[in-house]
Amino acid sequence: MKNLFTNLRGDLFGGITAGIVALPLALAFGVSSGMGPSAGLYGAIFISFFAALFGGTNTQISGPTAPMTAVSMVIIAGIVAIHDGSLEKALPAILIVFLLAGLMQIGLGIIGIGKYIRYIPYPVVSGFMTAIGIIILITQILPAIGYYPKEDEEFVEQFKPHAEEIILDNILKEEAGEGILVLEDFEETIKRAQEITEADMLKEARTLAKSEASGVIGAFKVLPRALKNINWLELSLALATIIIIYGFKRITTVIPSALVALIVVSGVAYGFGLDYRPIDEIPGGFPVPNLSIFTQFEISSVSPYIFTALTLALLGAIDSLLTSVVADNMTKTKHKPNKELVGQGIGNSIAAIFGGIPGAGATIRTVVNINAGGKTKLSGMIAGIMLLVIMMALAPVASQIPAAVLAGILVTVGIGVMDYKGLKAIPSMPKDIKLGPLKLSSEVLIMLVVLVLSSVWNLVYAVGIGLVIASLMFMKKMGDLTAERSDVKALEKEVGWVDEVGFPKNLKEEVFIKHLKGPLFFGSTSEFQALAQQIPKTASTVIIRMDRMQYMDQSGLYAMEDVLIDLSKSKIKVLFVDVLRQPRYMMERVDIIPDLIPEEHIFDTFDECLKWVRENVKDEY
Repeated sequence: MKNLFTNLRGDLFGGITAGIVALPLALAFGVSSGMGPSAGLYGAIFISFFAALFGGTNTQISGPTAPMTAVSMVIIAGIVAIHDGSLEKALPAILIVFLLAGLMQIGLGIIGIGKYIRYIPYPVVSGFMTAIGIIILITQILPAIGYYPKEDEEFVEQFKPHAEEIILDNILKEEAGEGILVLEDFEETIKRAQEITEADMLKEARTLAKSEASGVIGAFKVLPRALKNINWLELSLALATIIIIYGFKRITTVIPSALVALIVVSGVAYGFGLDYRPIDEIPGGFPVPNLSIFTQFEISSVSPYIFTALTLALLGAIDSLLTSVVADNMTKTKHKPNKELVGQGIGNSIAAIFGGIPGAGATIRTVVNINAGGKTKLSGMIAGIMLLVIMMALAPVASQIPAAVLAGILVTVGIGVMDYKGLKAIPSMPKDIKLGPLKLSSEVLIMLVVLVLSSVWNLVYAVGIGLVIASLMFMKKMGDLTAERSDVKALEKEVGWVDEVGFPKNLKEEVFIKHLKGPLFFGSTSEFQALAQQIPKTASTVIIRMDRMQYMDQSGLYAMEDVLIDLSKSKIKVLFVDVLRQPRYMMERVDIIPDLIPEEHIFDTFDECLKWVRENVKDEY
């Protein structure tokens, strides 16, 4: 904190510039999430300020990002759907999930998870980022052409029978909960059913229509209808926004092109009095805490989303720490990963209390901050204050922004967030696995699985499945490599080590030497277990050389025990040479040493073992 004001001028310019860049994105991400533009602004304000204040990366600018918004969108849609399509009813549960994600991030930082984030495989991250781009791009097609499914009367009409079923089902559930549902007497049921109005059914049908058209699959389902009902004014505004964003970058990158597009297209639409669709109203004044997050807390409404909240926390951690690495490379500094997670968690927790969507470290905004002169935490705090001032001063003006303009901005975000580096590498990746007659690259397969499942199914589960597949692939490769380096061979076929040159030729039939190289773990146990079956029938003694086996896990431990028991039953003596500390400790825990291998059969060097062999093994063949 003592160095906070050492670069005041640079931090001021950096923070103001980053805040201006963040404005259109915050509005767009808020609208995209389903909670409205104000939620995006609140998230940007509080996450930027508090993540900078408590975080471990001096130049990081945080706020809503594409990946965090895409996952939030899924969470919001799911919770709204079970609250009769009402965002107002669903809001406490939504914000509790976001608060929980923030608290989890703080916990991840406290227990030191930050340094392990780098172990997430690149194909998983690549597939996820490309899927985020696809989701944003496709889901913004409908608002970009001015089509809103719940306002299409003919489309909504299809859902009225289903809406009626849902309403009646809810009545029966209410009565069952109140204890008044009796088979002999449906008078109360009939009475409540007669109170259902056309407006009630229309509201439920609109909720179902909106749900049907949500996500990538939903957008594709209604796209034919949407193309027949294009609002050409909305489409023109969206296209104009996209053209200005890409075109203005060719003129200069000093001024953010998204901000230019937002001001120019919105100014023209408003100035000429065009009949466009504005975004939801942004409330003026200082944000107020949403206390319903505590007063209406219900564990039942949150418990199904605990895993989702954890995924959101982990995603925010990955997003932020990747940006921290970019910042380190630009500033030649070193961030503190665990402190950064605590800062991000505090920012997200406070944002949730004020009704904001969650966020993370934002790469583009961080780069803009550094290039404009930002060097300390003050720059991120100034960015948050800048957004707060803009919201308080210009809320009525910002409320006139066309929805199509934000859709256009999000289309460019979707295009930009895809991992083109990973996509370009697909043809050149080595084909290291076989699926039937097909030869494929395991890296590409993981990326495509995550990409497809994230796009058309579930972001959260897709990442989990991707990590599981990547881990299994890695284990398989390590197991294959270990087995390759540790083949089970007869002594005359296996290349002996240097100190085995003087082994007595007359005892080659009686003594079998096994070299263990690399770890004995679950990926290599099957090959090791074949040892007992492959030992020549003439052998009466087996020497297992363990000086190159540094590690043994529980699977390897029990595989070793099984092999030793089999050899003992066959009356074959086993000698260990140079057992390293960790494997010895493991074998002592389950009494392999000394029950199966007594201390006198364990040698520090091969020469000592060879001396025992000469004295105790007879030449019988």
